[in-house]
Amino acid sequence: MNACEEGFATGGRDGCIRLWDLTFKPITVIDLRETDQGYKGLSVRSVCWRGDHILVGTQDSEIFEIVVHERNKPFLIMQGHCEGELWALAVHPTKPLAVTGSDDRSVRIWSLIDHALIARCNMEEPIRCAAVNVDGIHLALGMKDGSFTVLRVRDMTEVVHIKDRKEAIHELKYSPDGTYLAVGCNDSSVDIYGVAQRYKKFGECVGSLSFITHLDWSSDSRYLQTNDGNGKRLFYRMPGGKEVTNKEEIKGVHWASWTCVSGLEVNGIWPKYSDINDINSVDGNYIGQVLVTADDYGIIKLFRYPCLRKGAKFKKYIGHSAHVTNIRWSHDYQWVISIGGADHSVFQWKFIPERKLKDALHIAPQESLADSNSDESDSDLSDVPELDSEIEQETQLTYRRQVYKEDLPQLKEQYKERQKGGTSKRRERAPGNSLRLHFVHGYRGYDCRSNLFYTQIGEIVYHVAAVGVIYNRQQNTQRFYLGHDDDILCLALHPLKDYVATGQVGRDPSIHIWDTETVKPLSVLKGCHQYGVCAVDFSADGKRLASVGIDDSHTIVLWDWKKGEKLSVARGSKDKIFVVKMNPYVPDKLITAGIKHVKFWRRAGGGLIGRKGYVGTLGKNDTMMCAVYGWTEEMAFSGTSTGDVCIWRDVFLVKTVKAHDGPVFSMHALEKGFVTGGKDGVVALWDDSFERCLKTYAIKRAALAPGSKGLLLEDNPSIRAISLGHGHILVGTKNGEILEVDKSGPITLLVQGHMEGEVWGLATHPYLPICATVSDDKTLRIWDLSPSHCMLAVRKLKKGGRCCCFSPDGKALAVGLNDGSFLMANADTLEDLVSFHHRKDIISDIRFSPGSGKYLAVASHDSFIDIYNVMSSKRVGICKGATSYITHVDWDIRGKLLQVNTGAKEQLFFEAPRGKKQTIPSVEVEKICWASWTSVLGLCCEGIWPVIGEVTDITASCLTSDKMVLATGDDLGFVKLFRYPAKGKFGKFKRYVAHSTHVTNVRWTYDDSMLVTLGGADMSLMVWTNEMEGYREKRPCDSEESDTDSEEDGGYDSDVTRENEISYTIRALSTNIRPMFGVKPHLQQKEPSVDERPPVSRAPPRPEKLQTNNVGKKKRPIEDLVLELVFGYRGRDCRNNVHYLNDGDDIIYHTASIGILHNVATGTQSFYQEHNDDILCLTVNQHPKFINVVATGQVGDLADMSATAPSIHIWDAMNKQTLSILRCYHSKGVCSVSFSATGKLLLSVGLDPEHTITIWRWQEGAKIASRAGHNRRIFVAEFRPDSDSQFVSVGVKHVKFWTLAGRALLSKKGLVSTLEDARMQTMLAVAFGANNLTFTGTISGDVCVWKDHILCRTVARAHNGPVFAMFTTLRDGLIVTGGKERPSREGGAVKLWDQELRRCRAFRLDTGQATDCVRSVCRGKGKILVGTRSAEIIEVGEKNAACNILVNGHVDGPIWGLVTHPSRDFFLSAAEDGTVRLWDIADKKMLNKVNLGHAARTVCYSPEGDMVAIGMKNGEFIILLVSSLKIWGKKRDRRCSIHDIRFSPDSRFLAVGSSENSVDFYDLTLGPTLNRISYCRDIPSFVIQMDFSADSRYLQVSTGCYKRHVYEVPSGKPVLDQATMDRITWATWTSILGDEVLGIWSRHAEKANVNCACVSHSGISLVTGDDFGMVKLFDFPCPEKFAKHKRFLGHSPHVTNIRFTSGDRHVVSAGGDDCSLFVWKCVHMPH
Repeated sequence: MNACEEGFATGGRDGCIRLWDLTFKPITVIDLRETDQGYKGLSVRSVCWRGDHILVGTQDSEIFEIVVHERNKPFLIMQGHCEGELWALAVHPTKPLAVTGSDDRSVRIWSLIDHALIARCNMEEPIRCAAVNVDGIHLALGMKDGSFTVLRVRDMTEVVHIKDRKEAIHELKYSPDGTYLAVGCNDSSVDIYGVAQRYKKFGECVGSLSFITHLDWSSDSRYLQTNDGNGKRLFYRMPGGKEVTNKEEIKGVHWASWTCVSGLEVNGIWPKYSDINDINSVDGNYIGQVLVTADDYGIIKLFRYPCLRKGAKFKKYIGHSAHVTNIRWSHDYQWVISIGGADHSVFQWKFIPERKLKDALHIAPQESLADSNSDESDSDLSDVPELDSEIEQETQLTYRRQVYKEDLPQLKEQYKERQKGGTSKRRERAPGNSLRLHFVHGYRGYDCRSNLFYTQIGEIVYHVAAVGVIYNRQQNTQRFYLGHDDDILCLALHPLKDYVATGQVGRDPSIHIWDTETVKPLSVLKGCHQYGVCAVDFSADGKRLASVGIDDSHTIVLWDWKKGEKLSVARGSKDKIFVVKMNPYVPDKLITAGIKHVKFWRRAGGGLIGRKGYVGTLGKNDTMMCAVYGWTEEMAFSGTSTGDVCIWRDVFLVKTVKAHDGPVFSMHALEKGFVTGGKDGVVALWDDSFERCLKTYAIKRAALAPGSKGLLLEDNPSIRAISLGHGHILVGTKNGEILEVDKSGPITLLVQGHMEGEVWGLATHPYLPICATVSDDKTLRIWDLSPSHCMLAVRKLKKGGRCCCFSPDGKALAVGLNDGSFLMANADTLEDLVSFHHRKDIISDIRFSPGSGKYLAVASHDSFIDIYNVMSSKRVGICKGATSYITHVDWDIRGKLLQVNTGAKEQLFFEAPRGKKQTIPSVEVEKICWASWTSVLGLCCEGIWPVIGEVTDITASCLTSDKMVLATGDDLGFVKLFRYPAKGKFGKFKRYVAHSTHVTNVRWTYDDSMLVTLGGADMSLMVWTNEMEGYREKRPCDSEESDTDSEEDGGYDSDVTRENEISYTIRALSTNIRPMFGVKPHLQQKEPSVDERPPVSRAPPRPEKLQTNNVGKKKRPIEDLVLELVFGYRGRDCRNNVHYLNDGDDIIYHTASIGILHNVATGTQSFYQEHNDDILCLTVNQHPKFINVVATGQVGDLADMSATAPSIHIWDAMNKQTLSILRCYHSKGVCSVSFSATGKLLLSVGLDPEHTITIWRWQEGAKIASRAGHNRRIFVAEFRPDSDSQFVSVGVKHVKFWTLAGRALLSKKGLVSTLEDARMQTMLAVAFGANNLTFTGTISGDVCVWKDHILCRTVARAHNGPVFAMFTTLRDGLIVTGGKERPSREGGAVKLWDQELRRCRAFRLDTGQATDCVRSVCRGKGKILVGTRSAEIIEVGEKNAACNILVNGHVDGPIWGLVTHPSRDFFLSAAEDGTVRLWDIADKKMLNKVNLGHAARTVCYSPEGDMVAIGMKNGEFIILLVSSLKIWGKKRDRRCSIHDIRFSPDSRFLAVGSSENSVDFYDLTLGPTLNRISYCRDIPSFVIQMDFSADSRYLQVSTGCYKRHVYEVPSGKPVLDQATMDRITWATWTSILGDEVLGIWSRHAEKANVNCACVSHSGISLVTGDDFGMVKLFDFPCPEKFAKHKRFLGHSPHVTNIRFTSGDRHVVSAGGDDCSLFVWKCVHMPH
């Protein structure tokens, strides 16, 4: 169907096109079957109408064009084969014709010149193969049924039809001399027929065991070769068909054609290491020496012929969709024809020989011949130059980890499960000291490029390990970005030079974009890459970012980084990509370059289209190490691994220029020219076209300027990064050095670190701020830790080393090497003093004895420790007995005892100098005074091993000299501080992330002022300052607290516990509130009644079922109920859910599943009723642009996006229009919502086990970011009132400070350890102050004050009980808190504080409760609005502290008792909270309440309305006089709950029904003694409802087993006679059982029941309430099953009772779970 300006065109299976006008009146019909191109069964699949032309597509692959005025002459534009598979293909031997035949039974002849169908003929059977004789006269077709047919090509008439076989003919071929036809069949035989002899059978070849797939004749027609399904290649002598077994005979045979897939000549078409047979067809072109193949994957490949070695190179072409079944060269080899099996299509490809390719390029690059060549083959290139050793090394680097930091939370949970019954010992507190990263030595150059830049203000930005570093070269200081948690692999600078993007290693690796000024993250991008991100680049406008992953397909992603949105994604290449560059002129274009490729990409929607750079004859596909764009959008330049610079125009290589010896690792574009750097250590400046090299700078020691911070290790180091700016060239080398080259020549060294290989050896000097390191890079280095921060000395060693140690006097330095030798060097000059070689394996630790340093202990991986006398240079002892290699050695203070750790986790002791093994009980170890402590084993360190100790190893530790703080380093890159001794499991700690993988060593300096740490694989040396307790500049420290929460809690509160443990069920799953049993009424079998009257009878008319009180008037049925009033407010388990709107004229709150807008002055209410389940949270948008916009979140089931999934509704409070519905990923429900400062974002928290936090752009309904919040309950999360990105979440024993960065959520835990004795409590509420202050209310009544995420003070006992609610006033910053308190003279449950929370004023709530528990506070103009746990909403005046109660409700449900006044618009309710309340519908308020002290279950007015009877849960009942509320009488004859109580219509009897399966009768005329006069016997179950008859003589009782019984009053005898029952007229009807109300039971009531019913006073309408929370309106009586009704939603699960008021003006319904009373207005039908 197609629409255009004139109207509509439709086409159908009937083969007709119908045209219609715009109102769908028919214009005309074109029947295609009747036209000259038509045929029977033509079916139209597509139609397009424009003007007087109509395009039509048919089911048989035809496209017609119809001109309206010549409608019977459609023009055929295109046609093809249709249904079934297409297998048969043959080419004409002398003409440009191709023949195809298909399962659609048609054979077609195509012209390759005109691209048109010349002839078509339909056969009887599906066609599977075809062949044309050499003279072009006969065409043979093999059929699926085993027959073959020969036609004349000229007129398609049949020559012969032969059927010798039963299975399909898959291949047939004429011999080159035209005398024979070979026919191969699926039953594995080949038959030979003579052409001239009218195709008489001459021979048969039977050697194959499987079906025949391919045949080829020899040029002399004497031999035939076959392939079969087993991949066997066999030869036969012709024409007899005898198999040739002697291979010699075949050797010289020349084959007329080559279509076989197996054979020496085509070995290369198969991949090297697999024996799959997915190649369907091959055809050789002897002249062009090429071969084409077609395979099952829709790919056509072009190989050289012959190709003898497996895995030959090819070019591949894509176009077919599924398997390509056949492929052939045309007779003159100009074209290739391929056919697709399932796509029914015939492709014609033009062949461009190599010699032509060169010319073609110059003629028409826009035809882009290079382009069909979509991909090179994957086989290894034989002609590739040797890969450069550095690049080779780099390609083999893997960044995979056994354990990623992302895995830790899960692992911890798993291990915690296992260790549930573990430690009960109170864990040590974390130490008071903390660390701050001070300086990092090192730069990551060995496997990264172009990762070094000048910022706007001339600072230098680069990365090492997991740290982004900003280095100020004037002050020689560094600032750090510490947002990453694993190796950073790439870095890019924003065009404005103020933002930086860095990408890291990870299971789901992240890219951080951060500000170099504030060092804060702006956006974090995740979710698209695997394992790591190896290259990033900003677009010229700075809005986009491109990134490349290190997954197997090197995925490329284009981001809008500010929004955190992925714009496009594509698979990059199989080979490693080193660089990505975005086109500075066209933001949609980019280049990637890497191993053996450069690719040019263009963004297309959500994808990227890539084209390989086309090298042509100019070169080979080289490995590219770097790339930049030139001075126009077409020009690009790339540096190769052989030292050339390639110049590209569009995708074509224009020329190459030799630039360096060895790889070009870095290039940088300038305004007028380029700068390049290579492995040869030369920086070259070029002009703008790479014609001439203007200047070169060699990086040499001789050129080093005096101000350098260190020493150059070697001349001409390999250059990996270059950047220009501020008059200098900045250079980064493979050796980890950063140099600044002045244009005039001098070179300044700024930063350096160790080179490749792990760094393990570290020693700090005994009295100077210097340290020594030794590494696998075979260097020993001395570093200055004081302000100059530089390398003081370096020495090359013959082998790498793993340990070093200063002598106690600081003069000597011992170094242990990896070959088992060690040496002692002069600590100042680093010259050798002495060396020894006694061991074969690595020396792992080396230690001088304390004091005079007389002995040296040398530990090795041979598991021995040798003790040497330093003076005599002799070995004096050997410690034996370790079962594994030695890891750590420490001396005691006397130099007599060694403590040793081994790889097998043994802690051993040896006596020096002889080395005798000692056994020391663990208690004694503590008493020994150790000279140093680097051990990780023993009781004193038990607490340093983490919960996941099996996954990670602690590699190093070091104790401060005051023996207070133990620093440790582990395999996951964490540096941690513990209090010493760390006894008991899982001690508390502070932890710091900066290193990426293992921290190999940690050492305190001599005065404990600094900690030095070494990263093994990241080769960095980090210096941290130790910030003591007390001395704490108010600088935030970058630590994270330990993860496991403490067991001791900040108190207990019943309300908090209730809220935390409440389980929210959705309506659809609610079950019955009463424990009823038996068969539901609609499933019971009816007994036929004896008294079925004939339709016309002479008996008196039946009495009314129900006594009606508006007799005489015309009865008007009720047609609708409209919600008018709700008494109730959900305060028991929800918070912050009462707000002012419209300057305090209205308030908004919620109960059950409705949002209520309540006018303060009039008490009128209006409702938002779109939620289909309980609302749990409500917030109001404070931004003036979104005035009166409210968000509410509800309960739900699983997060399965179905109708029962939790949802958030955003709506307009005034007109109740829904603005947006957010379907959540939170399961169970939404417990907190908050709008951001601009009002555009919404934050929601779920009740799922992870308490997911989600940020939405609510207007679009788009989820921006989502992350697990915490594993314990989160109570509240709120945006800072001035921010769209900062918010705080509080909950059970945690507070978290969050930042939204792009699409990522970053969180910091609140740090409490900054205050002495502060500990994390359960946090319940949050408010905000200026200057990043945050206030949180706790369970103990304190308020914590936070600066950023650090606790700076507490306001002790702000309230006596938990602080449940806090509110920040936006206009003046004052803060309101609400808590749980007993009212007293000074105190009050509500307090108003100043902005700093220093002074406050308390307000008392005059509610008369023993304790006030405030759950919600809000401040308007001069008034405070308070919502309480006891379901009141109170307005408090700030000036006079006067309380005005606006809303009342029952505190706890269910509300079981409900009764309406006989004549006035009043009603009474009785509930589990022990109160009976009197409500006035007209005045919309509660008139009175009586506290009974016990839960009340039922309540009833006497017929005159002067008395009230109340039944209690404890079995007592009370009768009150309405006028005075005095007790008239009370009685307790039962021990169980009273379920219903009724006055008889003549006011004489009182019936009391209870859960003891009984109804008691009392005679009220006997006065208030209330003696029981009788009771009903044999009630089978508990009583639910009771109704008196109009004459007070009968009582109907409905019971818990779905049975209704009738009894006489007052005798209590059961009435069994159906006829008697039918004649009774009832005074009221509240029964849910009985034939008259059978229709109220719904089909879906398996789990749930109808709980209550009430028939109107007019006797013709009936309302019910059920366990799903529905109120339903029926006609009465409704004896048919599943009667028609209207339903009204609003209540939570379980409507417990329902009544009509007098005159049927209103219906009142009472809620179970929601403790609310709904008043519905009855809409009567008009007369």
